[in-house]
Amino acid sequence: MFVQLRKMTVTEGNSEQVVSRFSKAGIIEEQEGFVDLKIMVKKVRRGEEEVIILITWESEDYWKQWEKSDAHIAGHKAKNNQTKPEFIIHTEVGKYEVKAVKKAVKRLES
Repeated sequence: MFVQLRKMTVTEGNSEQVVSRFSKAGIIEEQEGFVDLKIMVKKVRRGEEEVIILITWESEDYWKQWEKSDAHIAGHKAKNNQTKPEFIIHTEVGKYEVKAVKKAVKRLES
């Protein structure tokens, strides 16, 4: 498996705008090899907020196929014509190969 991680730092009170944008239905869900997309918001009391988006693919090859697809490129071209929202302070992107996964053990009820 392969994971792309996006970490976005936003101004206080704006994490829900990022969550809303990435929660909407899109074409990524229809892509071959797409596993899931998780959106997490770091719990903070005040100040800057952090949103992490984890996109999981069956393999790096499927991810590359998505990155090079006409649909993905067209989506980014449309966004490039828009100005970056002022509430986004910083974005960091990383790519990771999944080396191990642990799953819960199902317990028998007594």
